[in-house]
Amino acid sequence: FDSLPPARYKETMNTILGWIQQSETKLSKPQVAVAEYEIMEQRLRELKALQISLQEQQKGLNYLSTTVEDMSRKAPAEVSQRYRSEIEAILGRWKKLSAQLVEHCQKTEDLMNKLQRFQNDTKTLKKWMAEVDVFLKEEWPALGDSEALEKQLEQC
Repeated sequence: FDSLPPARYKETMNTILGWIQQSETKLSKPQVAVAEYEIMEQRLRELKALQISLQEQQKGLNYLSTTVEDMSRKAPAEVSQRYRSEIEAILGRWKKLSAQLVEHCQKTEDLMNKLQRFQNDTKTLKKWMAEVDVFLKEEWPALGDSEALEKQLEQC
């Protein structure tokens, strides 16, 4: 009887497995290139919230690991092995999920930085093009006005 898991173990196991499944589904969304900074900010907020949730679920995962260790000392070898295999599979999924989450956050932040630089460069280019447009529409100096021609040549 000592080798059976407590009721809390099964509840925690179901909670952790459900959370992992939900999180894997959220992370399986295809990473698309987005040209709208606000959408990327929202995605990053979702990823950060998932990271916080991961940290909150860590306590339950620790409980499962500890409980399996305790049961392993008291249970017959085949029962002990079954619980160890179960927790190892969960820990594997947990580590993979955690790594994916970090990778997705970093990738999103990098893409946001690139988009921000691109938007800034685009603004600068548009401003320059407007200035060039004004310059090109200016009246040309008379042919005999060498000083005005030199000044315009310098501006070009």
